[in-house]
Amino acid sequence: MTEAPAFSPPYLHAGANVPAIMREVALALVPGVIVYFFCFGWGVVLQCLLCMSYALAVEALLLRLLGKDVRLFLGDGSAAVTGLLFALCISPFTPWWTSLFGIAFALVCGKHLYGGLGRNPFNPAMVGYVFVLLSYPAETNRWPGPEIPNLAEYISIILRGEGSAIDAFSGASALNEMKSRLGDMQIVSEILTAPGFGHLAGRVTEWINLAFAAGGIYLILRGVIRWHIPAAVLAGMFISSAFLATLDSELHASPGFHLLAGGTMLGSFFIATDPVTSPETKNGCLLYGFLIGLLALLIRRYGAYPDGIAFAVLIANAAAPLLTRLTLPRLPGEVR
Repeated sequence: MTEAPAFSPPYLHAGANVPAIMREVALALVPGVIVYFFCFGWGVVLQCLLCMSYALAVEALLLRLLGKDVRLFLGDGSAAVTGLLFALCISPFTPWWTSLFGIAFALVCGKHLYGGLGRNPFNPAMVGYVFVLLSYPAETNRWPGPEIPNLAEYISIILRGEGSAIDAFSGASALNEMKSRLGDMQIVSEILTAPGFGHLAGRVTEWINLAFAAGGIYLILRGVIRWHIPAAVLAGMFISSAFLATLDSELHASPGFHLLAGGTMLGSFFIATDPVTSPETKNGCLLYGFLIGLLALLIRRYGAYPDGIAFAVLIANAAAPLLTRLTLPRLPGEVR
């Protein structure tokens, strides 16, 4: 006599597992990393290698302390991708100890504190990034200027974290420059004529964002992510920035500037789309993405930090369960 199956048919298999998904995500990040490297130099590569190494080491230590199979869980690639995303958010000038603290905080407080992969309510990479952004504001807000350090200079800066060495190569990002000059009562049309600005946003950030967008489209075509969240994030940012620009185009930058400045495309396609921390319904994902785009724009314009993507993602992560509940199809006779 055969046993009855535990689940009723039909039996479907997604055809993908965590390691395969993480490989696809890492592959999709390659175009952005390459353009990032050409724009900012060897510091990008060093931070990626450093943060991924930290993530693997910290993850292995935590798994051992928790009595879990290190080889099995470390091989899923989630820790390495967390390290890579974290590295792409921080400045290439970030000292090694700041990166280490950020990665450790991301994996301890953003992942394993809640039970590990699949149970975390907040995106671990953003938890770590916001931690270093708040704890080490000076180290995380210095970006390369027109003169890019060579490999030896980058190694020295990352190992020593010397302010004088960093100051020799530092410049302001497009978002930093825009926010600072608007605070000095300059108008948008004047600011956009300054050196370092391109057709719509910062000369280098335009290309970096386009490269990450290309990687994100690849993930959609491969079925790794759905289009709902990225489209909603970009729509939320576009609509809110267009509304403000309509009110006064000399006080508020255009939608094109915001879409191609800062971490817009990286956040839209690679961070906001984390399936663990986003809503489970399509309508919930649309509301979630729109909320991220709206909050990121408002933080950029009125908050204390030039880019609000990380803060917006974490706030939306907290709202994800509610958005899922509000958008679940109502069953016949169900009362909410």
